[in-house]
Amino acid sequence: MSSESPRQESPGLRMGRPFGIPVYVSPTWLLVAAFITFTFQEVVAYRLPQLSLPMTYVVSFVFAVLLYVSVLLHELSHCVVAKMYGLPVRRVTLYLLGGVSEIEREPETPGREFMVAFAGPLLSLGLGAAGYAASMFIDPGTVLGVLVFQLWLANLVVGIFNLLPGLPLDGGRMLRAGVWKATRSPGSGTIAAAWTGRVLAVVLIAVPVSLALMSGQDPSWGMVIWSVLLASFIWIGATQALQGAKLRARIPQLNARSLARRAVAVTGDVPLAEALRRAAEAHAGAVVVVDHDGRPTGIVNEVAVEATPEHRRPWVTAGSLARGLEPSLVLAADLAGESLIDAMRQSPSGEYLLVERDGTVFGVLATSDVNRMFSTI
Repeated sequence: MSSESPRQESPGLRMGRPFGIPVYVSPTWLLVAAFITFTFQEVVAYRLPQLSLPMTYVVSFVFAVLLYVSVLLHELSHCVVAKMYGLPVRRVTLYLLGGVSEIEREPETPGREFMVAFAGPLLSLGLGAAGYAASMFIDPGTVLGVLVFQLWLANLVVGIFNLLPGLPLDGGRMLRAGVWKATRSPGSGTIAAAWTGRVLAVVLIAVPVSLALMSGQDPSWGMVIWSVLLASFIWIGATQALQGAKLRARIPQLNARSLARRAVAVTGDVPLAEALRRAAEAHAGAVVVVDHDGRPTGIVNEVAVEATPEHRRPWVTAGSLARGLEPSLVLAADLAGESLIDAMRQSPSGEYLLVERDGTVFGVLATSDVNRMFSTI
């Protein structure tokens, strides 16, 4: 199961960099690996009665590992196609329910969106077809025969499941691309695919339970647990997609000038208490450190100021709490929308200096002010 996801702070154990893409394994993978090992052991014992009990568990664990290798290849296919289109890929993480490809930016066109999404199911179905062809020449009563049979079947299921037309599944992204193409609105595509995902989540629970009850049987706990897990994954992913659509709808409203704080300029040796007094007197919300020629050299960090007790502020200089003005922290005052977000994403910081085209200082843009625009979503 795959999706393209926002950043995660603790991805897990790093395993390598295939195609230059960092791959991590979340500790939650151990849970599903153990579950697969114990449940698949019965299949191995039935298909291979000549094996001892410990060996059946070994073969089951090998199957769990190979299954997640297939999931990894599925995710890498998304990433390789994304990189072909110039999209930055942060990493791939394998976790409890599958894998997550962290692609930093969305494709620019619905056609590219479709191709990036379709690459994963295509790879899984290709592995399933290749495994099926190979199984024709392998004795099904051997360890290799059992593993190949189960792997091609699993990849077939993964490929088909991911083609279901609802976010966060790959089929949902394909549906989003189609609606985007038809309406010329990526937001409309996201909303349509996310609501379809929510419907799928309900169906995943309702249909298996209903079929079992209609046949006069009690639903098995294993089926119910997996249905709830998968439905929860899809529902949560669809909800996040809807929230993301609302967030992106606000991006065009971003304007560096309207969000800028008025700033006062002080030299680095001015005590922090005095710098804050001057800022309050001028009704300014930021302090810029300048050299003795008046050229900006840094911005006093708001978080550092708040962390400094008032009784120490007369003895701490403004320059000691300022971040140096790297070129990437100096932004044009007329930046807006996606251009502003991209500039901030390239060099994360608490504050940015805004300048006019002629180089004069307009003010300071605080990241907290930008975040506040989205805090009600």
